[in-house]
This record gives sequence, structure tokens and C-alpha cells, in this order.
Amino acid sequence: MPEIGATLREARMRARIDISEIEAQTKIRAKYLRALENEEWDLLPGPTYVKSFLRTYAEALHLDARRLVEEYKLQYERLSDVELQPIVPPGQRDRRRPSRGYGGRLWLVGIAIVALVAALYFLGRGGGSGDGGGGGATEAATTTTTTSTTPRTTPSSGSGGKKKRRKAAAPSLVRLQVRPTAPVYVCLEAAGGRTLVNGQVLVAGNDSATFRSSRFRIGLGNGSVVLRINGKSFNVPESSNPIGYEITPKGRKSLPDSRRPTCAA
Repeated sequence: MPEIGATLREARMRARIDISEIEAQTKIRAKYLRALENEEWDLLPGPTYVKSFLRTYAEALHLDARRLVEEYKLQYERLSDVELQPIVPPGQRDRRRPSRGYGGRLWLVGIAIVALVAALYFLGRGGGSGDGGGGGATEAATTTTTTSTTPRTTPSSGSGGKKKRRKAAAPSLVRLQVRPTAPVYVCLEAAGGRTLVNGQVLVAGNDSATFRSSRFRIGLGNGSVVLRINGKSFNVPESSNPIGYEITPKGRKSLPDSRRPTCAA
């Protein structure tokens, strides 16, 4: 079949549609539409966005969008790291688990030895003369009485201890800067849905400004980026697929596809 980009370009030229009209209809930027026609996949945010843009563009030109997407997947997509992992039979996984039965028996033997030693000790003390036994009983009673009348010292619970345990107030804002190491698609939103980076492809050396907010949500086309969070660098794991994070003063967490911002509108 013809190449994907050539198919899109020829269909658009036959319909005599300017690329700006497709941009207005699909809300996909013209530079991404041209990248699709020229098959310049590196200029696009990532494989997921490529397939989404390709499907939308093909449907706008009344082409078989599913066939074009499948062709792209066959030619350019690679298997993920998870799909490349070898399948291990359940039996092998079970054999790798250490047996706990031997350790449990050792514990039981140790407890039995301690109990035996304690029994011999008390039997030895009880085998003395009658006077000795009486004296021992009196001494034990005296010791018990003395112990019971001794006041216990409890830790002070004054205001000084409370002040030491009092934690400092957590910060309410977090600082964030995006530092790309290669071309990467970036969509960054602050608290309240305010857009800070509106679906731009940033290149190495084109760092973003340092933003401050109580919460950020960021969508990345790939992992070619370093995030500076409160002055500390976080190297995003290498990935050819889109990644999303939510960043707050408490830390960061990955976002599922349904919550990752795309700035597609």
C-alpha cells in the first residue's frame, strides 16, 4: 500500500482542502498535520498521540482510519518492555520461595530449651533446708512489699515535650521547572485547571520558567525530560509512551491515562 503520509497528502489534495482548514476542523496544530504527511514521527509527542492524530486526520479526509493506524503500528511501533519479558511457569516461581518449616522448628526447639533451663533453676532453689526455705519465703514477701510501695517515675508530659513533638507546618506551594533533554511534548496545568504550557514540543536547552502552585498536573509525550521540583532534580524514566504526574507539596504520583492532561482542545 502507499505510504501513510503520502495517502493523507494525496487525499487532501484531491479534495482541494488547505491544511489550515483541517487544523480548524480537527483542532490539531498544522505543524503536527505536516509531520503526519511527511512521516516525521520524531516531531510528534509520542506513539499514543501519533495514533490519535492519525485517526482524527484520516476521518476528516473520509479515509479508512483504522487501516492507517494498523499500518503505523505494524511499521513503526515496537513491543513494550512488559511484552518482551519471558513467561515464567507458576511452578518455577513456587520453587524459588524459601521453605519456612525448618526455621519454625528451630524456634520451637529454642523455646523448649529455655523452659527446661528455667525449670531446673527453680527446682534447685526449692531443694534447700527448711529454715532456708522459710527465710526465702520471708525475703520474697519483703521484697514484694518493698517493690509495691516504691513510686514509679513517669516521663514528664509538660509543655516542653509537646513543643518538641510539634511538627513544622507543611509548605502550601511547590516549585516546578521542566528541563527537556530531547524533543518532548509538554502539557502543564496548575491548580484550578490553569494551563501553563499549552501542548508545546520543548527541545533540549529550552527550559520552561519556574512555576509555583499548590498542585500541578503534567502530561509528557515521552521520558526525555528532567523535572526540577523544589530545587531537586527528578529524572523521568525513559519511555516512548506518554507519561503523566501529579505534583503537590507532599510529593508526586503517576497519573492514569484518564487523568493525564493533553491540551488537545
